[in-house]
Amino acid sequence: MNIVPTKHLDRAIVHQFFTNHWGSPQMVVSTGIYNCSELDGFAAVENGQRIVGLITFVIRGNECEVISLDSIMENRGVGSALLHEAETWARQQGCTTVQLITTNDNLHALRFYQKRGYQIIGVFPNAVDKARQVKPSIPLMSPDGIPIRDELLLVKSLV
Repeated sequence: MNIVPTKHLDRAIVHQFFTNHWGSPQMVVSTGIYNCSELDGFAAVENGQRIVGLITFVIRGNECEVISLDSIMENRGVGSALLHEAETWARQQGCTTVQLITTNDNLHALRFYQKRGYQIIGVFPNAVDKARQVKPSIPLMSPDGIPIRDELLLVKSLV
């Protein structure tokens, strides 16, 4: 597995990755509407061009916001390697914090990020209802029966 900047990949391949795993490359969160296939990021690539994981982010001043993190190979270090690469890049760009938003139902993500030093610092009640106005394909319920309604803001200090 190699970690490469997404700008070195064919954008059509990146777009297809998001379409296959999220239904579209569009991500709607409280901080904005993003086309993940056009954002800066890193991909975990196997066998030349096969993407097995991808992280995207935006940098605003001294803050990096992770917009998406996906791994198609769970518990093999792909997500950890991508997050580490993004945090290293953010430090090099002068960022002092990394933040991200996930939904209340995403228990896997909450465990993952907290184990890596992220803290929940904010809750946006019913924020997903607003996101559904833009992206109606966001499900009402997680596969394990948790209503998807709130966004959680997690932050990690890089200093």
